[in-house]
Amino acid sequence: MWRKIKTQWFGNVRGDVLAGIVVALALIPEAIAFSIIAGVDPMVGLYASFSIAVIIAFVGGRPGMISAATGAMALLMVPLVRDHGLEYLLAATILTGVIQILFGVFKVAKVMKFIPRAVMIGFVNALAILIFMAQVPHFIGINNLTYVFVAITLAIVYIVPRFFKAIPAPLIALVVLTGAAIYGGLDLRTVGDLGAISQTLPTFLLPNVPFNMETLLIILPYSLALAVVGLLESLLTANIVDDMTSTTSDKNKESRGQGIANFVTGFFGGMAGCAMIGQSIINVKSGGRGRLSAFVAGAFLMFLIIVLGNVVVQIPMPVLVGIMIMVSIGTFDWSSFSYLKKAPKADSIVMLATVMIVVYTHDLSIGVLAGVLLSAIFFVAKISKIKVKKKLLEDTYYEVVGQLFFASVEDFLEKFDYETQGQTVIIDFTESHIWDDSGVGAVDRVVLKFQENGNNVKIVGLDTGSQKLIDQLAVFNNQHVKFPTH
Repeated sequence: MWRKIKTQWFGNVRGDVLAGIVVALALIPEAIAFSIIAGVDPMVGLYASFSIAVIIAFVGGRPGMISAATGAMALLMVPLVRDHGLEYLLAATILTGVIQILFGVFKVAKVMKFIPRAVMIGFVNALAILIFMAQVPHFIGINNLTYVFVAITLAIVYIVPRFFKAIPAPLIALVVLTGAAIYGGLDLRTVGDLGAISQTLPTFLLPNVPFNMETLLIILPYSLALAVVGLLESLLTANIVDDMTSTTSDKNKESRGQGIANFVTGFFGGMAGCAMIGQSIINVKSGGRGRLSAFVAGAFLMFLIIVLGNVVVQIPMPVLVGIMIMVSIGTFDWSSFSYLKKAPKADSIVMLATVMIVVYTHDLSIGVLAGVLLSAIFFVAKISKIKVKKKLLEDTYYEVVGQLFFASVEDFLEKFDYETQGQTVIIDFTESHIWDDSGVGAVDRVVLKFQENGNNVKIVGLDTGSQKLIDQLAVFNNQHVKFPTH
């Protein structure tokens, strides 16, 4: 155990510290922007980012992943803040944490296995597009110098690592170009233009709301939505970081960790947050791998606010825009273009639908849920094809091939010739399986129709699961019937 702790915390100290510093600098404008989206003071997002990043470093299940205030969560908070104010948001944040802890305890993270690869690819690509779109207002149509700084930032980020890797290129770009902008008195938009930064530490407080059922009914729908969206985005991000680092993570521990982080954050004036794919990719690409990187990101963020707040507000936005454009380029799965050509049409449609819905709604959860639902529909349509082959031997013989369940019942019923009279009708299920009550009901109807014409019906070839359903549910003339088998 101690060896594992040592590896996760001190196995990559230099890389984690430098990466954490880069992430902290990139967190500031996003935390402020997300606060503005939610309709709260910028410090609410900054306090949340500090608290969540530091706490998740200790209790999270995915070392090297960055969690903080996020846009997806901020969008869900807008109606609550507008109608009830900040105090109810803090109460909702605490309840969100409780729900996520319960999700982890009851191992809800295992539902991740039901998210198809096509949805994952669509999620990643949509997120890359959203990251890029979020940067557009900060550099389009401002001035030519802004374009120059974005271009120089991208040049530093992509060219410097070819010759020098001791310090992360994004950190070099931030320091050099911020210095040039400050000492040159250049006309550029800065972090300070997004909102004021208060150089104070967060303090412990109880949300100033009535502790009664009325309050619970107000915040519960929001907390449940925040818990689900936060967990979904965190687990998807964990999968991406798993792939990038060729390591594994504990998804249920991550769920509990996210819950603990949000629960505590609500008592320190912060809004609910979750894993950030953009910052996590910055962290990994800057050399961050362990828990120390998330801790440094949160701690250095607070150091920047308290000690260097006056300098932080002077960081040029074009530099941060350049870094985030690099993130969006790195996030986008460029192989998905060939995937569209090679993959089955259903998977391609699911991937494109996920991208379009996420980009249109700016809501990752809606896109992912729509993608999963669409995949399920395509899957059901595919496996609901059932064949019934008729053979005229000494008896009338039907061979059923395929899965018999609610979606294939109609086709199944149409395959039989019910005009047969006075014969032995054998229905062979050796190449089939009955999955539900609808399937059993269909078999009942077929048997009834044949018996009405004086036929002797035999059901053969049932596997154990199908036989059990037949034994439990099959009905004929309101009497429980066990159909004969071989």
